[in-house]
Amino acid sequence: MSQQSSGGENNAALHTQADTSRPSFSLSVLVLLVSALIVTFGVVDVELESGSHFGLGLPAQVPLLFAAIFAAVVGLFKLKRSWGDLERGICGAIQVSIQAILILVLVGCLVGSWIQSGVVATMIYYGLEIMHPRFFYLAALLISVVVALATGCCWTTSSTVGVALIGISAGLGLPLPIAAGFIISGAYFGDKISPLSDTTNLAPAVAGSELFDHVRAMMWTTVPTLIITAIIAVMMGSSATGSDGGRIALIQSMMKAEFPISLWGFIPPLIILVSASLKIPAIPGVVAGVIAGIALSLARGSTVNEAMIVLFSGYNPVSLGTFAGVSSEAAMTEVTSSMSAAFAGVSVSHEVFASTGNLLTQLFTRGGMTSMLETVCLIVVALSLGGIMEECGFLNVLLEALMRHVKTVFGLIGSVLASAFVANVFLSEQYLSIIVPGRMFRRAFDEREFNGRKLAPVMLSRSLEDSGTMTSVLVPWNTCGVYVSSVLGVATLDYLPYCFMNWLNPLVALVMTYFGIAIIWRKGNEDKMRAIDKEAVIETIPALGMNA
Repeated sequence: MSQQSSGGENNAALHTQADTSRPSFSLSVLVLLVSALIVTFGVVDVELESGSHFGLGLPAQVPLLFAAIFAAVVGLFKLKRSWGDLERGICGAIQVSIQAILILVLVGCLVGSWIQSGVVATMIYYGLEIMHPRFFYLAALLISVVVALATGCCWTTSSTVGVALIGISAGLGLPLPIAAGFIISGAYFGDKISPLSDTTNLAPAVAGSELFDHVRAMMWTTVPTLIITAIIAVMMGSSATGSDGGRIALIQSMMKAEFPISLWGFIPPLIILVSASLKIPAIPGVVAGVIAGIALSLARGSTVNEAMIVLFSGYNPVSLGTFAGVSSEAAMTEVTSSMSAAFAGVSVSHEVFASTGNLLTQLFTRGGMTSMLETVCLIVVALSLGGIMEECGFLNVLLEALMRHVKTVFGLIGSVLASAFVANVFLSEQYLSIIVPGRMFRRAFDEREFNGRKLAPVMLSRSLEDSGTMTSVLVPWNTCGVYVSSVLGVATLDYLPYCFMNWLNPLVALVMTYFGIAIIWRKGNEDKMRAIDKEAVIETIPALGMNA
């Protein structure tokens, strides 16, 4: 991937250097702020106390397109760039994402195959086994981790299992903001670490690192944060002994009625984990997971056509859809009469039955290549904006002004973390908090040396996710904050203090960098210092100076 992107990067740099019309610092700031305003006003839809609305509530792709048009107009008429130069900048930026797009298409296949074969349902089923009222917060955290790891999507986790957990929390009489905080913490941990996640694929694509290298690098900052969050969950755990009203047993019974549940379902995820540990490239690793899912589907009685069609169009539940349509006690009895063994011991009202069926239908109606088209479109449009801004020199001017004050590893990583958070606040979109700072700082990571060594690209991709991915849900007007708040029914500022995973992660990353823990160096420069590892070295040493 880094080799693919180097050509586009070099071309952009040559065109920028060759052009004598260099944007001023004030113009660069103006373009960035106006672009941020266009995107923010386009994506948010906040209801004011007066009853009026601020923002248009559009899909992010639309305001991003107009922000790109604005930046291009400034480049064409103010800086006198030719359209050919801008087009080369756009194509060079998009080239960076080609591997990520291929992986996302394969991930769509993977999700569809894993849902049909029962892999996802198996992971959720056994995750629910650990539920206990006394340790509800810890259970909510870990269940959300499992579901997000299985699906690669924090939004889906929050809107399905998260909603169910919020309902259980209400039934147990536990504070909803605290429950929401731990649900979100687990969902974002799983989303961040899962190879199925779009942001987990996007960050290394922008930074020039490899997917599985990126995941391994994130473990250093993310796992300690999860441990801290889990300890807090245990400490805050309630001693309540109330009942969940049979909701968990109902969820498990419904999944058993739709999918084959067994320990065989853990084999495809294990193949992915083994591929990562063996440093197999991402695309072959994901393909191996897809093949394992197809094989499991065929072994469990699916036809070849059924096993293959989900790779394109995703999975559509059959029994779960029927459960969601139940409108009376008689109807519930009718649909469960032929599955009496699966629902033995489950006693709930038809309203709970139908709402649970609806939640599970939303969770499992997904996957396939077509499910990734919206994300691919967003990546292409956002990178087009980044390519125009880079070709015109706006990002270079801003970066050079910032880097004049950055002299250490701590200062560089801190700048990335801060920039990603600021992007979440002003650009209001999680993807942009990865793409814009990633494009800005990639040149610095490629060129800046510290005692003759350069930081590995995974340090950039890890930092982008430590802050960009994790803090997006903490901003009330960010698309993530708006979405999660709406589906969980808890205001962003109410759950914010309890999203320990999300706001602790960038702080943990900053502290580890300060003490020189888990600093990963680029392989070519490390050979000058010590021949330890052929690819990269992780070492615990004092940071190279602490003053930014």
